[in-house]
Amino acid sequence: MTPQEFKTWRKGLGLTQQEAATKLGMGLSMIQQYEAGQRRDDKRPVEIPVVVELATCELTRRIEAARQS
Repeated sequence: MTPQEFKTWRKGLGLTQQEAATKLGMGLSMIQQYEAGQRRDDKRPVEIPVVVELATCELTRRIEAARQS
């Protein structure tokens, strides 16, 4: 998952960065780094782990199911 794909995923669900962080069980700064594709302090690249990508798929499924209820 690329930084742009991650950001598109989040915005597509209408989540703020903070909401996405809470739902994924991580800090806001990690979401910001995923979307920027680099660390804030030293600008080193940040890769989005496969487990986070899988979590986004499951979260999408749950949110869409809840919206249909």
